[in-house]
Amino acid sequence: MTFFSRYKVDDQIMGGTMLGTAQSTSLLRRAVNSGIVPVVRRFRTTGFDRLDNLAGAVYDDSNFWWVLAATSDIGWGLQVPPNTIIVVVSIDDVRKVVG
Repeated sequence: MTFFSRYKVDDQIMGGTMLGTAQSTSLLRRAVNSGIVPVVRRFRTTGFDRLDNLAGAVYDDSNFWWVLAATSDIGWGLQVPPNTIIVVVSIDDVRKVVG
């Protein structure tokens, strides 16, 4: 599996030598909301679940917690309250958008 990250090189920050996070998450959120990246499934949290644990269960990699945060409009909190709708998309589709 090719590694990719939520961090993107930002030409505006330090001449392109610094990384920014907003670009990747914004791109992914827009791609999901516009239907470019299809939703694989949705589920509702039942307790005070953590996004890293959910990502580990869904993607077999807890590092992809930021994908669940971006697609579910959660922000950056790892712990989410009960009844939060989690939106799951394909990691291959995420890679095409932000990779």
